[in-house]
Amino acid sequence: MKGFTRLSAIAAPLMRANIDTDIVIPISRMIGNSVRGTVGKWAFTALRYRPDGSENPEFVLNRAPYRDAEILITGPNFGCGSSREPAVWAIQEMGIKAIIGSGFGDIFYNNCFQNGVLPVVLDPQTVQAIAEEVEETQGTGKVTVDLEACQVVTPSGRTVKFTVEPRRRTGLLEGLDEIGATLRRDTEIRAFQQRDREERPWIYRPGSDS
Repeated sequence: MKGFTRLSAIAAPLMRANIDTDIVIPISRMIGNSVRGTVGKWAFTALRYRPDGSENPEFVLNRAPYRDAEILITGPNFGCGSSREPAVWAIQEMGIKAIIGSGFGDIFYNNCFQNGVLPVVLDPQTVQAIAEEVEETQGTGKVTVDLEACQVVTPSGRTVKFTVEPRRRTGLLEGLDEIGATLRRDTEIRAFQQRDREERPWIYRPGSDS
């Protein structure tokens, strides 16, 4: 997994509330395509495309300069709904590396950290203010998200602090998902297993009922 440290980029405001994972990536588009590298073109299908398959010019990520956004500013409860990791993949394959919002669906939030995307939680008023700053510059004013300093810098230069659970912050800074973090402790795990075999050998006997 690629780590995240600091990003200064175009941010796209998508302030609609309760965008669920089926809007992010419809289940119909996951059938036969639920692997990395195949779902990005179907992200936000209902918002992104017209019924005839052409792009909807009203959708923010179809418009310049937001088409090149690497940061998404969202309305409350983004990523709610059913559990599907490809929702994060789809956004990531569109080029999004960080999402700023006032709240996220729990599973979506967890999946972001497991896939190298930083979800930043700020209060609703602050999120709205950042979105307004971006819109005032017509998207040309870049937003900076700094995980090392745990702060967002708005287009006007205003600094806003955020918090991330330390274990998740370290994992994302170092590019480690839960498996990667566990493998870093391989020596400790093997040492524990060896001690446990010596102290409780019956646990490891073939055919043991214990």
